[in-house]
Amino acid sequence: MANNGPNWEGLLKWSLSHSDGASSSSSRLSEEDRQWFIEAMQAHTIDSISRMKVISQIMKMPEQVLEAQGVTSDDLEGMLDELQEHVESIDLANDLYSIGGLVPLLSYLKNSNAKIQAKSADVLTTVVQNNPRSQQLVMEANGFEPLFTNFIADPDIRVRTKALGAISSLIRNNQHGMTAFRLANGYAGLRDALVSDTVRFQRKALNLIHYLLQESNSDCKIVRDLGFPRIMIHLASNQDFEVREFALRSLLELAREESDRNLDRADVNLRQLLEERTRRIIVMSDEDLCAAREERQLVDSLWTVCYDEASHLRERGLVYLPSDDELAPDVVRDRFEPPLRAWAARRHDETSESLVPLLLGPAP
Repeated sequence: MANNGPNWEGLLKWSLSHSDGASSSSSRLSEEDRQWFIEAMQAHTIDSISRMKVISQIMKMPEQVLEAQGVTSDDLEGMLDELQEHVESIDLANDLYSIGGLVPLLSYLKNSNAKIQAKSADVLTTVVQNNPRSQQLVMEANGFEPLFTNFIADPDIRVRTKALGAISSLIRNNQHGMTAFRLANGYAGLRDALVSDTVRFQRKALNLIHYLLQESNSDCKIVRDLGFPRIMIHLASNQDFEVREFALRSLLELAREESDRNLDRADVNLRQLLEERTRRIIVMSDEDLCAAREERQLVDSLWTVCYDEASHLRERGLVYLPSDDELAPDVVRDRFEPPLRAWAARRHDETSESLVPLLLGPAP
């Protein structure tokens, strides 16, 4: 915070003087309401809706006004962090639109500060994740356009990565969103992400590509024509295990779609890749074999689909190990699902079990 922190009372006065249809007489706020506004920004004991309303009001204020009142970019990031905590609840995420906070949040995607742009996309990811209602509201508010612009054109790689994450959550199980992504030539942006030198950007791109290929067989031809198989073959030997696995998944999806031969099984680079991954897996320690469970199975499946014969991994008994029978933790879900939403889902599962009725009165 600048000096002694933001001047919340000054922000309140500016907000009142610029309210739609507000006159000088109606701008006179009672001492009680004035105190509520200031306390709402200084304390964390106000209910979530009240906090979200105040945050939404501040997001509507021009940057120069915020700067004049001592609000720094760090203050705004902290405010967005808090907003993200609130919208982890699906009900509160949907309420963001009704209290007038969604459009200001979308406007922050165009903020002059790259950190604010990235954080806004992060909050938006939480708002729309597994939330059809908020996905629809964002699409109707033209939220896809600034996200897509940031994804393909922003000079800051963090902004691009966060925008891609938000797009991925926005268009999942959202036919309107997937259509908009294809029409905007989204695959060209994904190709650029794959050839970047940023692992997180590559992971998010590969994850979305795999999802889109699963959802539509026709996308396999688009991916083939844009030269994705060659890039994926290269990434399937990446040092990052998630990049390797995501690339192998997409290659397998292409190989299984045989109608147009989207993956050239005669490609010497593909065969060399699978042979090299097989050799590396064979010499792994027991601990590394356990960690490479999915990679083992992906390499085996790709070899079988492409060459119609058993892989060397299968011949050596390395595709399925006794330890594989143990239930592995759902790492992906824990990583991408908001904590409160995950907690709510677990709580629902726990309470959905049939309860033993309480017996009142003496036992028979």
